[in-house]
Amino acid sequence: MSDRRFPYRMDMRWRAMFKALGVTADDAVTVGDDGSLVATFGRKRVETTVANVDHTEITGPHRWYTAVGLRLSFSDDGLTFGTNHLRGLCIEFVEPVPKVIGFKNHSALWVSVADPEGLAEAIADTS
Repeated sequence: MSDRRFPYRMDMRWRAMFKALGVTADDAVTVGDDGSLVATFGRKRVETTVANVDHTEITGPHRWYTAVGLRLSFSDDGLTFGTNHLRGLCIEFVEPVPKVIGFKNHSALWVSVADPEGLAEAIADTS
């Protein structure tokens, strides 16, 4: 088996924001055969293990202003790597991952990958 890569579904209306954040088509979420889970979003990165994933949930659609860009959740310490507002995968962690932005470590990551079902399946298959 080889690493599985899940690119983001880019809504190009937000191209200027993506450029400012350094987000490109090379950014993605990768599930490694070694059990790693890595999400890149421009200059930001989340790294953990699949074993640290408690569960996942496909969500959407959302309001664009809560789902597009690099964001913190207002309701918890969750992090968003968002390139569209239509659909994505919320990945909840057993142990919070080191903070990327804000003041606290993150207990969840929402990613707007093009294939949220495939990413959820890859995480489940690797755990």
